[in-house]
Amino acid sequence: MLRGNFSAKIDDKGRLKIPSAFRVWMEKRHGADLFLTSVSGESVRIYPLPVWEAIEAKLAQVPSTHPSRVRFFDRVNYFGQPAEFDRQGRVSIHARLRDSASMTGEVDVFGQYDYLEIWNHDRFVAKLQREPFSDDDARALAEFGI
Repeated sequence: MLRGNFSAKIDDKGRLKIPSAFRVWMEKRHGADLFLTSVSGESVRIYPLPVWEAIEAKLAQVPSTHPSRVRFFDRVNYFGQPAEFDRQGRVSIHARLRDSASMTGEVDVFGQYDYLEIWNHDRFVAKLQREPFSDDDARALAEFGI
C-alpha cells in the first residue's frame, strides 16, 4: 500500500525521482510500466499500469456516450502518457502536464493507496488552507465507520 508523503524535486529535464519506498513497492507489485495523468491539471497522478488498466476496465462498462465518461477520458487522455521508471528510479513528466500542474522545484509525493499523487508544494499548501477538513467531512466518513 502507498501511504504518506515524501518531498522531492523536479529536475531541469522534468524528471521526478520517485521516493524509494514508493518505487520499490510499485515495482515489486506491478512492474516498471506506468501511466501518468491528471483529471484537473492541478496535480500529477502516477498509476502503475495494471492499476490504470483496472480503471479502464471499469470504465468500459459505462456507455461510451455517457457525458461523465467522455469528460473523464477527455481529461486523462489530454494530460496522460505512458511512462516507466528509468534506472535511477525517475519518471519523466511530459511538458503539458508539468506546465499545467506547476511541476517545478519542490513537490510533494503522496501515496494514495495504489497510485501516487504529486503536487507542487506551494499549490498543495494553498489547497489545504482553501479546503479545510470540516465537520461535514467527519460526518460523511463516519457513515463508513471511520
